[in-house]
Amino acid sequence: MSTIQFRLLPVATAVSLAIVTMSSAAVIAEEQSSKAVERLEVKGSYTVNEVVDTATGLGLTLRETPQSVSIITEQRMRDQNMNTILDTVKHSVGVSSTELDNVRSSFKSRGFEVSNYQIDGVPIAWSLAGDAGETVADVAIYERVEFVRGATGLLTGAGDPSASINLVRKHANSTDLAGYVNVSAGSWNKKQVTADVSNGLNASGSIRGRVVGKYVKGDSYWDQYEEDTSVLYGVLEADLTNSTLLRVGASYQNRDPKAATWGALPAVFTDGTFADWDVSKTTGSDWTRWETTNTNYFVNLNHVFSNGWQLVANYNRMEYEKDSKLLYVSGALDKDTGQGLSAQRYYAYGETQQDSVDIQLKGDYQLFNQQHEFVIGAITSKQSIETDSYTPVGGNSCFGYDCIPVSNFYNWNNLAELAEPAWDETPVRAEDVTINQKGFYAATRIAATDSLKFIVGGRISNWDRAGVWYSANEDFGNTGVFLPYLGALYDLTEQHRLYASYTEIFKVQNAYDANDRILDPLEGKSYELGLKSTFLGDRLHTTVAIFQINQDNLAEATGGMGPGNRPVSIAIDGTESKGFELEVVGKPVDGWNISAGYSQFQAEDAYGAKVSTDSPRKQFKLFTTYQFVDLLPELTIGGGINWQSETFAAGGGVQLTQPAYSLTNLMARYDLADNMSLQLNIANLFDKKYYNYMTAWGDAYTQYRYGTPRNVAVSFNYSF
Repeated sequence: MSTIQFRLLPVATAVSLAIVTMSSAAVIAEEQSSKAVERLEVKGSYTVNEVVDTATGLGLTLRETPQSVSIITEQRMRDQNMNTILDTVKHSVGVSSTELDNVRSSFKSRGFEVSNYQIDGVPIAWSLAGDAGETVADVAIYERVEFVRGATGLLTGAGDPSASINLVRKHANSTDLAGYVNVSAGSWNKKQVTADVSNGLNASGSIRGRVVGKYVKGDSYWDQYEEDTSVLYGVLEADLTNSTLLRVGASYQNRDPKAATWGALPAVFTDGTFADWDVSKTTGSDWTRWETTNTNYFVNLNHVFSNGWQLVANYNRMEYEKDSKLLYVSGALDKDTGQGLSAQRYYAYGETQQDSVDIQLKGDYQLFNQQHEFVIGAITSKQSIETDSYTPVGGNSCFGYDCIPVSNFYNWNNLAELAEPAWDETPVRAEDVTINQKGFYAATRIAATDSLKFIVGGRISNWDRAGVWYSANEDFGNTGVFLPYLGALYDLTEQHRLYASYTEIFKVQNAYDANDRILDPLEGKSYELGLKSTFLGDRLHTTVAIFQINQDNLAEATGGMGPGNRPVSIAIDGTESKGFELEVVGKPVDGWNISAGYSQFQAEDAYGAKVSTDSPRKQFKLFTTYQFVDLLPELTIGGGINWQSETFAAGGGVQLTQPAYSLTNLMARYDLADNMSLQLNIANLFDKKYYNYMTAWGDAYTQYRYGTPRNVAVSFNYSF
């Protein structure tokens, strides 16, 4: 039995058990009248009118949410050939990304790290920079990705006041056989096949199922690099009664890259000049790998009471595995000899499990001749992290780590010293950490008049982390932290809605003062004022927003050591980010879809120095498609451009700069028949050479990583 087949067994077993369970309820369900199946009503291919629970939990639409919200729909993903969560971030307004290596990516918004994630509105925890494959997870199993910018502490708890990303799973919402099969081939020998099938499982359609599968195999523009990705998702839905919906399912994603990298390319020579490598240059080897596996089991129960109130209960079980053998290159590189670098050899296996439960009650109530909304809920999660590392037998020591000198970086692919070493069979427990988080929240939307509404809410959060992290004992957290949420919306007209919001979030810090007392949590406050409008009979939506974010209690090291033999830090107030965002999305006329947005911010610390300089201050993102409805309805063409301003990384007397640049993308689709189409996508049309990651600290630790050059993909889609 192959490795892939073996790892698919837990998911297949879970889906099979769910089918048996659902079948036992089929007889009862068929005797009841089937309720209307939930369907996604699309106002335009790039917009939705479904409620968004990412920010408040009140079940508000985009226009009713007093924060900036962007949606990447399934149609948009298909049009732009987006395959991963990283891809959606690259094309979403007001969010930027940096790719640390083949697996890890960091996302930022408004100058701060994005550390809040949700699946179907339930908060989940990701590992450091997504080193278990979270940021490069495939989006074939999701019907849309939601980005709510600003603080979202009401629902997500601990984090940063930047944004929250919510992944909305595909539902089994079809009573008839429906779906598609997509086959694609592209640059660097990349091939992939995707299938998405849903159907009713009984005569009345009260029990429904859906299965999504995907397989990707290909090479890369990096030397030696290869990748295999397998995705499987299954979900069953049952109308237990006219008022009760049960949803149960599981997903599995395995990503197995060969010649994977850890870190990036050396950027500066010992003579102070900067290196300009070929885009194909790599620090991976034929034995390096970074395999990640993500398995998710979930159960959702939704019950609507006779008075219209709704009870929602969710359970999520996340299981991550990461198996990595890597090389990390550092040191001062001599331009003439190629000497001066060292390669740290690293082998580790880690497992992470997270169990989370979310219970929510929400509904409407009448008061003073007005209708108001209310929600109350509780969330609890426990995450366990275990990682074992292995050292090379007879290894050397350099820079305090086990590593070897690199004789000539110019001849990297043929160096004998870079062959895989023998590894010690006895592992060392590097990580053994448990993270617990609990939250209780409530919010209400009060209608003062038909045109003026207020949202008032708050959350009480508990968060703690304990265990061992690379030889350091950890035991810190906070209890009873209160986070308020305030919002106001005023309808200037039926088409124009003015909004304002004040939100907070906190982040526990593992930092200590001179008395060995842990510092208070990092506190974030987000202020936002905006205008949401609709035009052309609700075909076109626009948002204009201005914001200001403040961070207090930011830990800053003093350079001294405290009585607990820990570095001494002090809490700094006054880190600030402010700026504005513009977004236009919709279908102005039949056949024309557009998504465009501009964002700009400036961020400084308490001393007036720029922070987050590797995040672009200004971004413009546009993508549009047009179907020739009258002349040639079978043909759809599209294109877009992503532009960003200059970024830089500075440290140790070195500054590495990425000038402003733009990437142009094109697509064309031709309908061969009503249910068959052929699509062409060209990304980075002009083959722009640019950095998508930079870090700087002297000669030894200044590095960069190149972004993806021009690439082409052709796909055939058959729907039924």
